Amino acid sequence: MKIGDVLKPGGRGVIGTASKAGVVNMAVYAVPHIVNAETVAWGMTDGRTWNNVRENPNASYTYFAPGEGFRGARLTLTLARTEDSGEMLAKIRERTAATSPGNPEAVKHVAYFKVTETRPLV
Repeated sequence: MKIGDVLKPGGRGVIGTASKAGVVNMAVYAVPHIVNAETVAWGMTDGRTWNNVRENPNASYTYFAPGEGFRGARLTLTLARTEDSGEMLAKIRERTAATSPGNPEAVKHVAYFKVTETRPLV
């Protein structure tokens, strides 16, 4: 399964993370930016998801494709790196301003993840 074939604009998903103590957090996230064939990136605020990935680099993302039915994918992720400035953060803030009611300046970080496994939603 190729990431670009699975993650379509307009879809939504849920990212799952856990702290180093194993306390789980789930959060609704938009489709990530596809960096290359095995890397995706999301903008993050200073919340639980950000705190968890800094403590524990393992995460998962369940993606629901737009439309009816159960189309989508389950991604297993490992944090590769983070950034607190730069071109990708600017792009993400721009996209946030256009699609979300929230303040784009609240997005403070970019988290890049290596996709270690891609499976169908169902």
